[in-house]
Amino acid sequence: MDSVSTYKQDLLSVIGAIDTWQVRQVIQIFEKARDNGNTIFVCGNGGSAASASHFVCDVLKGASFGKEKKFRILSLNDNFPTLTAYANDVGYDVIFSEQLKNFGRQGDVFLAISGSGNSPNVVKGMETANAIGCETIAFTGRDGGKLGPMARHHIHIANPHMGRIEDAHMVMCHMIAYHFMEN
Repeated sequence: MDSVSTYKQDLLSVIGAIDTWQVRQVIQIFEKARDNGNTIFVCGNGGSAASASHFVCDVLKGASFGKEKKFRILSLNDNFPTLTAYANDVGYDVIFSEQLKNFGRQGDVFLAISGSGNSPNVVKGMETANAIGCETIAFTGRDGGKLGPMARHHIHIANPHMGRIEDAHMVMCHMIAYHFMEN
């Protein structure tokens, strides 16, 4: 089997192992947040940052446009001046937590996406979200890292390959977004 076929075969196995019951729980959390006017904050680093931004776009436009009920959802990795100011002047580890201190409120939702589960800024963001009283969710891979056990809801992709972890995270994001787009 060639590398493309192997990747596809392995990815299908990873996607088949996604716990759809847990994804449905996240859908319920998002629905409650939308209905109560709470804000959903999403973040990640690298490919996970791209997934966070993509997911927020899907929910903000695709699951809200033309609908009576709209989502209040933000990607914490999209304000580059704020990110670079904190990273340069304070430290890269506070780029998400400091934003949450400004905007987060009890009852809001914090979704952290991290393939390793060990990114210090995402872990610190989770600590802050828990301290504020946010509903916390982690999408992780590998062994779940430090992040997984910190979240109230943890969907773990137990695979060592970052590409397949990120692919599965995006599939879960699409499951959630398209639930609201199509229902």
